[in-house]
Amino acid sequence: MGYPDFWGVAGYPISHSLTPRLFEIVGGVLDSGSVKTVFLEARDADEFFERAEKLEGELWISCTSPLKNSVWKALGFEDEDGLQAVNQLVRKDGEWGVYNSDGRGFIMACRHIGVEPSGSILRIRGGGSTARSIAHSWSKEGGHIIPVRGRRALTRGPWDVSIVDDSLEADISVDLDAEAGGGGSFPLPAGRQVSISYDEDWKIDDFAVIMVAAQHLEAWKKLFSPNKIEKLPSLVELLELLEERR
Repeated sequence: MGYPDFWGVAGYPISHSLTPRLFEIVGGVLDSGSVKTVFLEARDADEFFERAEKLEGELWISCTSPLKNSVWKALGFEDEDGLQAVNQLVRKDGEWGVYNSDGRGFIMACRHIGVEPSGSILRIRGGGSTARSIAHSWSKEGGHIIPVRGRRALTRGPWDVSIVDDSLEADISVDLDAEAGGGGSFPLPAGRQVSISYDEDWKIDDFAVIMVAAQHLEAWKKLFSPNKIEKLPSLVELLELLEERR
């Protein structure tokens, strides 16, 4: 696989998104040549596909709220893991390919800050697509989960075997109902609480920034350019390059 005609981000709001910058940074490392960066503001799948159809050629897109579930439904891909969502998309020759890197990105970010998922307890608030993806990956890594109902409860899924009593002390917690663009988090007792929401005033050591960089790398590995894994920057290197591009 070569490189697309367009890459960027879709969803709403997205003006604060670091994803287009991450595409440009990783593309620069790989010498991708000229690729046009796009911001596709869309509040639902219909609006997204309408905007995408206006872009002729190959397209790589990271999609965020509120598109992850609606785009998955519209494309009709099977879902064996109960995630019911995608956050990475490739369109080539009119055909779509998809991946969900939210969970793997969260795992990578936790390890970056010194939290090993295996044997650790995660207190997680919310039941949307990101919550399901994180719960799935955390469970696969041997971690335990305390779900907290937010706007929605965490649905049943493969992660059920990892759910533990809420009286236990969590090692790390995250409020996945925090509004995008730097919205505040509901306090969740744990050894450490992190947020995956950031705004224009982000800092390079913000967990949310670490996670978006990590999930972006996972998308390159699994979907965008799996044949170039050995040439990709590490997470540490990508964060350093992102800081230089501020």
